[in-house]
Amino acid sequence: MLGRFFYGEQVTSLIPESGYSAQNGWCGQKGAGQVLMPNLVDKNRLPSNPQDVWETLVRQVMATAFIRRKVALAGATGLIGGYLLDMLLAEDSVAEVHALVRRPLKVSHPRLHCHRVDFAALPELPPIDEAYLALGTTLKVAGSREAFRAVDLQANLAVAMAAVRAGARRIGLVSAAGANAQSSVFYNRVKGELEEALKSLELEALVIARPSLLLDSRAHLGQPPRLAESVAIPMARLIAPLIPGAYRPIHGKDVARALLRSVLTAKGAHVLTSGDMVGR
Repeated sequence: MLGRFFYGEQVTSLIPESGYSAQNGWCGQKGAGQVLMPNLVDKNRLPSNPQDVWETLVRQVMATAFIRRKVALAGATGLIGGYLLDMLLAEDSVAEVHALVRRPLKVSHPRLHCHRVDFAALPELPPIDEAYLALGTTLKVAGSREAFRAVDLQANLAVAMAAVRAGARRIGLVSAAGANAQSSVFYNRVKGELEEALKSLELEALVIARPSLLLDSRAHLGQPPRLAESVAIPMARLIAPLIPGAYRPIHGKDVARALLRSVLTAKGAHVLTSGDMVGR
């Protein structure tokens, strides 16, 4: 697939080894970077912060070179999944977003394709390049440990396996802080088991976002209130600067943005903690 040339390490051939500076822009030795960039990249639109240049360059190259990503998304009706959907539809380089849902979406868009599915019996997916897994529930809503595992582990894994069969080699996962397949805490153990299962798939990149407490209101999602969150969020806002990075409370939009940026350029398995994602 043509689009795959611009993913991962191949896109580094577009960048001079001597790198970028805010004063001089792209500079250094001759090579693929100096030959291709004048044709593919609008240098005037590159940010002044070198840390943001990489993601901007990838997006400009993909959009200008008519590279069109085909993406699958599971969990679009949830908090982070909703942000992922909005951001994917705003990306010039994304041609198709295939949202796998259990109930209809309220969003319509020319590039959005909604598939109402049974996650226990998924159909074959159309050809895709990358997938995002944001399915999740709570023990209270699920009603039992078995039902919780069916959503957070089995449904997400089923989507990932179907995505790989459809051509995806890059996956972004919304997991949770404390995820550990050996944990004595059931919630953390299930999250960790999913991470380990995904690592066994044939992927070029697996990006795992492990957010801590999410600071967003869920009222607009029509979800039942979560008592623990209603108590913890006001307190977390006050003491957030004192909380270690991996467990720092975070907004869902920051999680979605960081995950999308990292999936484009990651190699192998990569974990993003809350500290890595805050303010991204």
